[in-house]
Amino acid sequence: MPRKANAIDLPVLGTLDRAAGALGRQLAQTLREAIHRGELRPGEALPSTRLLAQSLQLARGTVVEAFEQLVAEGFLESRPGAGTRVAAAAQGEAPPQNAVRKNPRTRATAAPDLPPPAAAFARVAQQFSALPHVPFAISVPLGATVPGDAWRRLGNRLRTRGLGAPSGYGDPQGALPLRQAIADYVRRSRSVHCEAQQVIVTSGTQQGLYLCCQVLLGAGERAWVENPAYSGITSILEHGARAAIVRVPVDEEGLDVAAGIRLAPDARVAFVTPSHQYPLGMPLSMARRNALLDWARQAGAWIVEDDYDSELRYAGHPFPSLQGLDAQRVVYLGTFSKVLYPSLRLGYLIAPPALVPAFIGARVLMDRSPPGADQHALAAFMQEGHLDRHIRRVRGIYAEHRRQLMHTLTRLLPADLAWLQASDQGMHLLLWLNEKLDDIEVAQRAATAGVAVRAVSPMYAPGSARPGLVLGFGGFSGEQMEAAARKLAQVIRAVSEEIGPGRRKTSRR
Repeated sequence: MPRKANAIDLPVLGTLDRAAGALGRQLAQTLREAIHRGELRPGEALPSTRLLAQSLQLARGTVVEAFEQLVAEGFLESRPGAGTRVAAAAQGEAPPQNAVRKNPRTRATAAPDLPPPAAAFARVAQQFSALPHVPFAISVPLGATVPGDAWRRLGNRLRTRGLGAPSGYGDPQGALPLRQAIADYVRRSRSVHCEAQQVIVTSGTQQGLYLCCQVLLGAGERAWVENPAYSGITSILEHGARAAIVRVPVDEEGLDVAAGIRLAPDARVAFVTPSHQYPLGMPLSMARRNALLDWARQAGAWIVEDDYDSELRYAGHPFPSLQGLDAQRVVYLGTFSKVLYPSLRLGYLIAPPALVPAFIGARVLMDRSPPGADQHALAAFMQEGHLDRHIRRVRGIYAEHRRQLMHTLTRLLPADLAWLQASDQGMHLLLWLNEKLDDIEVAQRAATAGVAVRAVSPMYAPGSARPGLVLGFGGFSGEQMEAAARKLAQVIRAVSEEIGPGRRKTSRR
């Protein structure tokens, strides 16, 4: 067990009133109040009498006198070789009111008025709270889907060589070896046209989206966002950006570009998920890709391509990137959260050359530079071919998990209650619910039953929502998902029965 420091700082003591005298009694009273308020907690160690006397510029005997008094009263306990600590049962009733008034830090004050954005950001925090690592949480690497021994060996080797050692500030763009590895990887696998100088290492797609909003959008300018869409981008635009959001409908071909032009032809940015629309799952058709690029060129607008899980396609080859069709108008975002693991907190942004300095500046203001050690480990993991092998392995595992889950859900749920959206890519399935079912209520009841799902309706613009559930199938075994699917089916049936058959509509498959 790691050892804790055997002493703590005591800023709670404040300043003693030397003109009033009786410094030993003042010190004892101050310590009593700190214990009552919970600022000193049971079991916490106090500095030695010598160190405390030095820091307070008191005679050591004065501190010894205060400690002895508090030991006698049961506030402190002292054992040979173990020092002096707050007693296990020391916290009790609050000190008398007149004693509290002597310390201005303890005066009761009214709760401050919060700034207007605080409530909105609090809702965002609740919306993005992590799901427990149970089916059907998304992007939970377990068992065979976790990077193997090669990852650990590389990390140990690089740290031994000093690449992961503590150092000064790093390059805001990220470590050059990783940027070179990323540039090589996306050229091969995604037909992205770029050089290492265009790559900016991020802490994931969410940071990349935030940087894009900062760099590409001015005050009052408008941005196209898919409807439905990933809540991460809509939350940024609604609460943290200076721009206006324009929700553009999605159909079986992806983003409806013609509708976007009717709604906001002068928009400055379009945020899209062209390879695998989130959350619905369809790719953006080639005709729509060309139309989107034509609009961007004519309008002088930018396209942000969120390519969050394109490696995981189970029928044919992954779709080529939109960026590969026009590297001057598209900002490309990628992440390692899906193919490796989310806690790695590494992704990348590939900017057109003219925008690179702006993105570097925005990155400096956000968090200066990405952490160093894992960047070098990931660079070596990619350069030595381990990432490609890992992707091939997990793609096979996820394909089987997906097949099993689709079979189980189809078997357990009647078509008038729930049905699956067609999709052949990614780490999640979309389960549509009968229009009279409340997907938020279903998600909450499922959580109580030990099943983690996300409701789809909050991802829509107000007035256009449909009920559905996002189900991840990443690192869970077939047995785990079978059990979870049975619980989820029971929840859906229970909610449906409470509504009654007369109020349900049939599916629209």
